[in-house]
Amino acid sequence: MSADPRDNVGTVPVRPELRFDEKALTQWLSGEIEGFRGPVKVEQFRGGQSNPTYALACPAGSFVLRRKPPGRLVPGAHAVEREARIMQALAPTAVPVPRIVAQCDDPQVIGTPFFVMERVEGRIFWDAAFRGVRREDRPACFSAMLNVLTQLHRIDPPSVGLGDFGRPDRYLERQVLRWIRQYEDDCAEAGRDPDLDRLVEWLPGALPAPGATSLVHGDFRCDNMIFHPGRPRVIAVLDWELSTLGDPLVDFANHAMMYRMPPHIAAGLAGEDLSASGLPSEKEYLGAYCRKMGLSGLEHYEFYMAFCLFRFAAAYHGIKARLVRGTAVSPHARARAALVPELSGLAWSQAKRVIEGCEL
Repeated sequence: MSADPRDNVGTVPVRPELRFDEKALTQWLSGEIEGFRGPVKVEQFRGGQSNPTYALACPAGSFVLRRKPPGRLVPGAHAVEREARIMQALAPTAVPVPRIVAQCDDPQVIGTPFFVMERVEGRIFWDAAFRGVRREDRPACFSAMLNVLTQLHRIDPPSVGLGDFGRPDRYLERQVLRWIRQYEDDCAEAGRDPDLDRLVEWLPGALPAPGATSLVHGDFRCDNMIFHPGRPRVIAVLDWELSTLGDPLVDFANHAMMYRMPPHIAAGLAGEDLSASGLPSEKEYLGAYCRKMGLSGLEHYEFYMAFCLFRFAAAYHGIKARLVRGTAVSPHARARAALVPELSGLAWSQAKRVIEGCEL
């Protein structure tokens, strides 16, 4: 995500390295969607770092196409098939998702697997302070996000056909090892980072006992959801690439990471005068989540936060590696890669808070 929200809004012509055979797509969709016909106008959305996302405009309506990027990919990453599966499973639940209209696992059509979903019209906020919203409506925006997240965490996975959507055990341990492995794999191209190296050494030995298991989004941020055009209500949650079965408390910490994140890096609130802006404090927001989930508190919240910051830094380190590989999707990838030292420093500082026994 760019630090300037304007860099993430709207569409642009498809970048040369991300173009595909539009005639082949039109022909395939004509056989999959009743009433679909060309011509199709294809543009690329500005925002996003991972899976290329395109706007499709045609006589049948407006759609969004999301695909794996071309080129050599990290195994298991860019899982558009999993995104489509969970969105289809959640369609009848209270969690709002766009409707999937077609899915293609055959890379011969446009070069990589993809899915097509309805285009939901509304507002996307690239600023966690919700500056484009009246001050008195901002608390309702935070409540709306929390309502959707707790609705997701309360779903029984087998009841929506997602009992096998991931392993139900040792989520945090497996996540720590996975992201350590991904960091190590990316070091050949992106180089090593001293603070990430410290975290790699510290995290496995500091793991708390395993927690509960639920469906988790994995990247639940204000800019990954669409709000109603005029009301503080979430009408669609996007970007389910990291969703799986996991610990809901880690998922909440990842969402609440906005309170620790500088606004020039992501949708962050660090340094924001929360009271003046009409926003709940981190402690208040954590308390609201616990009340909705029937919890007395989050005992290992600070460790969860350290892990989430490490994962975020490792992901940006991965963007740096993709730049070298030539598979980076966003035109802002170079600027994102340059932020790795600042992010890794933030993550290690949070780890030191855990080591020193600090609490929120």
